[in-house]
Parts: sequence; C-alpha cells; structure tokens
Amino acid sequence: MSEERHNDGLRYASLTLRALRVYGFSMKFSAYRIFERGGQSAGHFVDLSLDDLDPGEVVIRAHYSSVNYKDALAATGAGKVIRRFPCVGGVDVAGVVESSSDARFKAGDAVLVTGYGMGVDHDGGFAEYVRVPADWVVPLPQGLTLFEAMAIGTAGFAAALSIHRLEQNELRPENGKVIVTGATGGVASLAIQMLAQLGCHVVALTGKEAEYDYLKSLGAAEILSRKELVMGTRPLEKAQWAGALDAVGGETLAWLTRTMQQNGVIASFGNAGGIELHTTVMPFILRGVRLIGVDSAATAMPLRREIWRRLASGLRPKLLAQVAHTVPFAELPQVFPQLLQGKLRGRAVVGIKSPG
Repeated sequence: MSEERHNDGLRYASLTLRALRVYGFSMKFSAYRIFERGGQSAGHFVDLSLDDLDPGEVVIRAHYSSVNYKDALAATGAGKVIRRFPCVGGVDVAGVVESSSDARFKAGDAVLVTGYGMGVDHDGGFAEYVRVPADWVVPLPQGLTLFEAMAIGTAGFAAALSIHRLEQNELRPENGKVIVTGATGGVASLAIQMLAQLGCHVVALTGKEAEYDYLKSLGAAEILSRKELVMGTRPLEKAQWAGALDAVGGETLAWLTRTMQQNGVIASFGNAGGIELHTTVMPFILRGVRLIGVDSAATAMPLRREIWRRLASGLRPKLLAQVAHTVPFAELPQVFPQLLQGKLRGRAVVGIKSPG
C-alpha cells in the first residue's frame, strides 16, 4: 500500500471514530487488561470503549507498544507492579493523536508516551486506543518513526538516561572500561550500542555463550562470562571499571561496587537478579565510588524531552533493526514468560492494529 493511501485510511478511521462518538455510538476496541483474582494478577484481551479508559486530555490511536520487564511482571503476577485493578497493561505507546482538549496537541500529531503511571495505575499502551494526561505526552522527535520510538521505548530511554547520569558524574571514554550487565536484555542491548557510539570501551557481562557474536556486533569490545565470573568476597576487589550500567542488581551489583576504579560510577536501573544489596561502605569511602539510581518512569518533562532529542540524534542506536522484532498484538501474552525466563533477545515491539 502506498504511503498516500495509508494516510488516507488513517484519516478515514479517525473521522469515522469521531462521527460515531458524535452520534452517540460507543466504538469498541481491543485491549489487554490485567485483573486480580485470588490475590494474583493475570491479564487477557477484552473489548473496551473510550468511556472505559482512565481520564486524560489526549486520546491516542496506538500504532505500536513494546514489552518491558515491568510489563511481564505485571501481566503474569510475578511481581507486585500493578497498583490498581483492573488496568490495561503496557508502560509504552506510540501513535497518532485522535483527539485532544489540550492546545499543545491536535488530531494527527505523532506522539509517544513512556512511564509515569502507564500500565501501573493508569490504563496503558496495550490497547488500540489510549487516553492519557497531556502532561505525559512527548511529540515524536524528528528523525524517529513510530516503530523506532517503540524499538527504543522505556528500555532505550532508561539506557540513555543512565548514560546521561554517568556523564553528569564525569564518566568519559578515556576514563576506562564501561561494563554492561544483563547484556542481551532490552536496556543493555541498546546501552551497548549507545556507549560504543560515544567511543567507550564496552564490556558485556552475560551468561549466554551463544550470544557472544551478537553482543560484539552491537559494539561490545569484550565479553565477560557470568558463568566463569569469580566475584570474590573482599570489601575491595581488583579495580576494573570506570563506569557500569547494571540491569541485574543483587550479587552482581554488590560485585560491581567492589570492582570499580577510583571515582567509578554505577547506574542501577534493574533487579533481574534480586532486589537486595549486600556490600560495605569501603568502595564509597576509599575509592569514591558513586551508585546512582535511575528511575525512568518519573523523569521530569524537560529532561525527558532532552533525552528523546538525544535518542533521535547522537544517541540514536544504529542497529535498532538488529535488536528489535515485531510481535503481533494477538501474540502479546506469549512474550511475557519468554522475557521473564531470559529467553528474549533485545526488544519486542508490539504491532497494534487500530480499527479501520
């Protein structure tokens, strides 16, 4: 289908929805909603209308969403993520504004939303139509398509925000090696590319030997096997890293604190390996190690827009097609266990069919 015919179809669908609402009809669309039963959360597809969604000034016709670790925890009940039931899942969405009561946005604008309360305590992006507060909406940066925005999504935003925080704490390529843990995951796959593009010597830590070539293709200069890793038990181990991006937490994060160089800096954004941290004050008071927590969901809008600007320019991953694959909306539930079991490489972008 030509781009002109495609755009005509989108305009027709938009006009049709508005006409139905004017004449009092309630158009139904598909959404993946998460419910609580017997103290456990579980999700399934339902038909909703706009009136069923949480309030907001902007209605978005979704084109794409993505699957993040938080989404898998919420949908399967593996983690206490959802703060209100029922709730449409999905912490990300990219699409076109259907309607807006806020002057900053108009019908037809290409936009994205990541984080805030999406998919947690506000109906999220796993739906053909999404309604959110206008203050959450980011105009699609020039240089990115809607698909690319979700190939980046919360994962890429977290990676870029982590790098931004490391740079604020004086990490430079010439300082030494930068290690990325959980290297085949969505955040890490994108972080490796971004760091390599900035000129950093990137070390990828992974337990998946079959993925070594893949990680090198993304820009990793070295691969460190988690299976062969000797963490040691001393308060301070051999100093190795100028910087670290950690998706794992637990013992891995504790080991990182013990192996950082003088004034080394760690960005912590994940807990795939556990939520507890057992270390000592020695790395902090004898080596000046800095441990920075990265919360991408609550990032203020001025910084959020700046990070997305960088993601569309200097930090734009050059191998997005290599780390992202499309999942049909109907197959979304199959992705959650794959992600939790560590069987998913890179980023799963959800292709959402809008009515019309």
